[in-house]
Amino acid sequence: MINKPAGRTATAAPCRVTVCRGCCCGDAAKIPGVDHTGQIPRLRAALDGAAPVRASECLDVCDQANVVVVQPSAAGRAAGGRPVWLGLVNDDEALADIAAWIRAGGPGLAEPPGVLDLYAITVSRRVREGLEG
Repeated sequence: MINKPAGRTATAAPCRVTVCRGCCCGDAAKIPGVDHTGQIPRLRAALDGAAPVRASECLDVCDQANVVVVQPSAAGRAAGGRPVWLGLVNDDEALADIAAWIRAGGPGLAEPPGVLDLYAITVSRRVREGLEG
């Protein structure tokens, strides 16, 4: 039998956020006029500890730069939530909407702001499994 660490339950695991910073995402030559360096710290500040944010190498959807993936919390996954891929996330308003959604519960627990529908992208199973795997 595998014991869980005291004080930590599956439902306590928060959403996780992955921000692509590979070959195209985060590249000022490809997407000028965006403060790519400050994007991750601004997202972390907007989340205010509600979810960890990590940078990833290329997520292989370069035509959608900058890409952000929101993985559901354990409770969100139990409620049917699945990772949500967002592309063309190149402005602070999008970051604020993403952060507000995650603070409200994220995938499976809260409806995303309607504007995030404009950012939602579908990726191939190979790409999706590379991050989730």
